[in-house]
Amino acid sequence: MTDTIFALSSGRPPAAIGVVRVSGPRALEAARALAGNLPEPRRAGLKALRDREDRVLDRGLVLAFPGPDSATGEDLVELHLHGGRAVVAAVEAALEEQGLRRAEPGEFTRRALANGRIDLAQAEGLADLLAAETEAQRVAAVGAAEGLVSRMVRGWSDRLLGLSAQVEAVLDFSDEDDVAVDLGSVRDGVGALRGEMAAVLDQPPVERLRDGVRVALAGPPNAGKSTLLNLLVQREAAIVSPIAGTTRDVIEAPVVYEGAAYLLFDTAGLVDATADRIEAIGVERARVVQQVADIVLWLGDEAPTRDALWVWARADEPERAGVPERVDVVTSRHRPDTIAQLWRVIAERAKVLRPAPDRPALNARARGHVADAVAALEGSADPLILAEELRAARVTLARVTGEDATKAMLDALFGRFCIGK
Repeated sequence: MTDTIFALSSGRPPAAIGVVRVSGPRALEAARALAGNLPEPRRAGLKALRDREDRVLDRGLVLAFPGPDSATGEDLVELHLHGGRAVVAAVEAALEEQGLRRAEPGEFTRRALANGRIDLAQAEGLADLLAAETEAQRVAAVGAAEGLVSRMVRGWSDRLLGLSAQVEAVLDFSDEDDVAVDLGSVRDGVGALRGEMAAVLDQPPVERLRDGVRVALAGPPNAGKSTLLNLLVQREAAIVSPIAGTTRDVIEAPVVYEGAAYLLFDTAGLVDATADRIEAIGVERARVVQQVADIVLWLGDEAPTRDALWVWARADEPERAGVPERVDVVTSRHRPDTIAQLWRVIAERAKVLRPAPDRPALNARARGHVADAVAALEGSADPLILAEELRAARVTLARVTGEDATKAMLDALFGRFCIGK
């Protein structure tokens, strides 16, 4: 990281403003070559930016952030330009003429990680924040980026270290009268910590916010599944026809409701037997979708045999005026309020399937390391074995914050970032 890098960190031109970031040992020098004397650190100054031939490239705001107290942990400059393509290109060309290098995807954040400004869990939170498409995703990503996961894991690590110190005292000074350590209380502490980590593992993973809660619409042919799907997603996602068997395959329809992601599935009508091979394949796929779905909306006339929401669809039709007592929701395509009620019921069930917004949510990588730490803490009665359990758990938890992250893993993570982040 001896190179000085630059990149456009704002939106693609043309735009009202184009922000070019420069980071590295020559950042301040390069900025002075363009703008002359720099404003005081962390204060914006209006400057004329000039190339080597003293031609004015643009007039913009210049902000200097001397390291190590900067976003990347090294000298960093921001050039706030007019956001035209030619302006941005001219300033970037002037920086390149000074020997600076264009940044790679995620390189600014990678330098922040290497310089200790953030840890790996926070970097993953930033990556999720850049990719966030729903309010729930944004809230979880901000929490991770602000250190919510990191603080929780470091708290566990500090407690493990304290317990390790007590066990080491037993091992090193057990023959001295002035060392009074109750190994039983240490094991109780290990058990309590193990329980806390296991409780976090019991919470849904953060990926559920991105992938969405899976909702399958199931029932016999002509039950109104496709019509209800279109009403739920508010678009013509599925073909609607009075002809039985119109839906032959699984239709997926992503939708966001009240800031949370859902993936709805319209499925073929279920029949006990059919001579139509294509219909048989559709029925089999429908059964598979029901098995993997988080929530099933059952549109049959008979009560569902599994834990499903029984939806009495097409309630506006005269022959469906009599509603069974066990029905959960009654819907009509002519009554928008009934569709809103169904969404409320779905959302209530979905709450327990997503991470709670006020708690740290672990991604798959972090969950694996925390699970390994839980597995390591068996609470042995042998102090020598217990000391090794605690050491193994500490090493494993350290991987959550990236203390031993490999280059390949970092390459994969920062490849998700945009060029200027």
